[in-house]
Amino acid sequence: MTNKYGRLMLDIEGKSLSEEDKNIISSSPVGGIIFFSKNFESYEQIKNLINEIKNIKENIIFAVDHEGGRVQRFNSDFTKIPSMQEISNFARNNNDSSIFKDIGWLASSELVAVGIDINFAPVLDINKNNSTVIGDRSFSNKKFEVLEYASHYIDGMHEAGMKTTGKHFPGHGGVLEDSHTELPIDNRGLYELHMNDMSPYSNLGNKLNAVMCAHIVYPKIHDKIPSFSERWLKDILRDDLDYKGLVFSDDLTMSGAGDDLCWEKVEKSLKAGCDMALICNDRKGAKESIDYMNYTGVEFSEEISILKSNKKLEWHDIEITSRAKEVKNIIKDIGDMHEKNSNRT
Repeated sequence: MTNKYGRLMLDIEGKSLSEEDKNIISSSPVGGIIFFSKNFESYEQIKNLINEIKNIKENIIFAVDHEGGRVQRFNSDFTKIPSMQEISNFARNNNDSSIFKDIGWLASSELVAVGIDINFAPVLDINKNNSTVIGDRSFSNKKFEVLEYASHYIDGMHEAGMKTTGKHFPGHGGVLEDSHTELPIDNRGLYELHMNDMSPYSNLGNKLNAVMCAHIVYPKIHDKIPSFSERWLKDILRDDLDYKGLVFSDDLTMSGAGDDLCWEKVEKSLKAGCDMALICNDRKGAKESIDYMNYTGVEFSEEISILKSNKKLEWHDIEITSRAKEVKNIIKDIGDMHEKNSNRT
């Protein structure tokens, strides 16, 4: 069983473990835990919670959405990271894109210090200024800036020992709808996507440890969302783009993933080529999926083990470094510039 991981990533319900949480974590199909704001109180609390989970199961990875801006689950004690768009505006204004590496390093170092293995970042979507869910989460509406800025950010993440996830493949920035609440349709063809939204994956794929799929249908390419589509995951991502890393579904409880039962969506995503399936904030669906996988025979993955962070960092050691202090000063300058610009409009 060494280095074999279950292929479900689930959440827990609170800031400490219930008996039901413990039973779920110990079940064979579970190989990952994703944390939300509901699970976080402080640096010490989340570190202790992660250690408690490690005592239940060794082969498990810990993930969080820590993009910055409006998507940052851990706030108090942690450095508040600006949105990627705010950093981009500052970098452009100062003609210095290297700040992305430093901010990526600081954000990731704090996560690694508490035991997080993988941050579901960076967002590689090219913002078309019409997306309700992406918006300022994107680095830019220009693909060359997305490539440059994201590359620096990834380098900073890796320097800290943090694993990266490019999302949302093949691109969420071209649709208005929010896939949390409905299924978006993108009518662009494969050539246009190759030339634009997919360029971060073709250019940065060798730097990405994982990719997360978009819950969007692209009818000119396939009638299924990428998480359920061998056409997207095997033919295009693996073969055409020569991508070698891991693949996550996005949260299968989102409306964009359809109305099937959770276990049916898990089955479809793993069959299509996802290495790990996410079920968030749906305990009933999570338990049914565990039962389904136990009944059919648990599929394990050795590849998931590469997502474990192998770096040991101490919180205090990070906070007292001159680099951390300099980056925090830059973040303050970014906030000041954003507030000044906001007051003008």
